[in-house]
Amino acid sequence: MFSLFWVALASATLLPGGSEVWLARLWCLGEPALGLWLVATVGNTLGSMINVAMGRYARQFQDRRWFPASPQGLARAERWYHRFGEFSLLLSWLPVIGDPLTVLAGVMRLAWWRALLWIVLAKGTRYALLIVMAQQWLAPYCQ
Repeated sequence: MFSLFWVALASATLLPGGSEVWLARLWCLGEPALGLWLVATVGNTLGSMINVAMGRYARQFQDRRWFPASPQGLARAERWYHRFGEFSLLLSWLPVIGDPLTVLAGVMRLAWWRALLWIVLAKGTRYALLIVMAQQWLAPYCQ
């Protein structure tokens, strides 16, 4: 089950990962659902909080040529964030857009505890639903 933590953590950073498949595999192997939920949620949340920290730290380099966002792109992201705010972190579980949302929360200097609250809510709900789906649909195939 410890491997699930690392897969979930990597999945929440800008690194590619497949925590859903790993979670389903471990569930099929008989690991307890509550333990899987807790480990995956903590690992994935920690990965997202690393993204938040990277965003907070990266902002100081916005004037550098190698900075990944142009001034116009950063301004557009800031306008988007001001429009939707911290509630956008409820989408942090989504592939492709979830990671940039957590980085943007860091760039916008969202309080740590507020980022953590929204991210735990999103990630915990996601993994709870994945476990329920595994119990409903994978049970006949897990032998």
